[in-house]
Amino acid sequence: MALPGFWDDQVNASVRLKELNQIKSVLQTYEKLHKQSENLTEWITLDDSDRELIAEVESDIHLFVQAVRQLEIQSLLNKKYDAYDAIVGIYSGAGGLDAQDWGTMLSRMYQRWFEKQGYSVRVIDSVLGDQSGVKTLTFLVSGHLAYGYLKTESGVHRLVRISPFNAKDKRQTSFAAVDVVPHFDNRQDDFNIPSKDLKIDTYRASGAGGQHVNKTDSAVRITHVPTNIVAQSQDSRSQTENREMAMAVLKSRLIALKEKQQADHIATLKDTSDNAWGNQIRSYVLYPYKLVKDHRTGLENSDVDAVLNGDLGNFIHESLLTLYKHDH
Repeated sequence: MALPGFWDDQVNASVRLKELNQIKSVLQTYEKLHKQSENLTEWITLDDSDRELIAEVESDIHLFVQAVRQLEIQSLLNKKYDAYDAIVGIYSGAGGLDAQDWGTMLSRMYQRWFEKQGYSVRVIDSVLGDQSGVKTLTFLVSGHLAYGYLKTESGVHRLVRISPFNAKDKRQTSFAAVDVVPHFDNRQDDFNIPSKDLKIDTYRASGAGGQHVNKTDSAVRITHVPTNIVAQSQDSRSQTENREMAMAVLKSRLIALKEKQQADHIATLKDTSDNAWGNQIRSYVLYPYKLVKDHRTGLENSDVDAVLNGDLGNFIHESLLTLYKHDH
């Protein structure tokens, strides 16, 4: 940063500054925890007859362990794109109205987790359900290691419950797919998509945004013809801004596709209507018992309400540990 001309390139300078702040954050956390460990060690060696003191130390140890686990996750997030922001897509699958409602529930769960992380969230695109809920929803999530934390959430999420849309109170199984890719914005200018490979459509936006967006063709949908991957944006009143965002989303998905080369991932992006039994990562059971189970790690939590209110920390931690062990 001290080199002459560093600030002449504002895009590169902002990226480097973000990297610096992220490194400082990790180091400051480590130094704080190191000091806490020394203090806790001293407390443990003191007289253990004071019950109030014991309770206080036990509480401090519990908080310390949680903080160490959080730092452990950060230490694993050192892959190529982990520090990038994330584009998160939620797609209702098999299950009709129940699946569309499940898409809304998943959206709320993740938004509450985003809030706990202090992330900023922007809804890029949404397609409402037939009566309620959503068919698709796309977020841009910005914050420290956003993609790194969220990358293992990609896959099919299964819900089992008594259907609120069935008068006979039958048990219903619903599916929704979550897709997470790093947001590349202006950092990948050398990744060019031939114009002949693009099909660009404009249409009237729906949902939030006031009367203006519903009266003009401001929303933009871009289809990458060779792969049939679609990206769209309708959150801005400006067609130009929506086009730029849609292109950024499309670019991010294509680069991620090129990097990962996962056939199952291609199928998920191409056609979300087949999001059913294949590629399940987690089940959320509300009836006949209550349980959330991650099928990759075996981790279970019977407090389903807490999980659906954004308590995802343990699931994300274990899935990242499993991914790390698999890579090594």
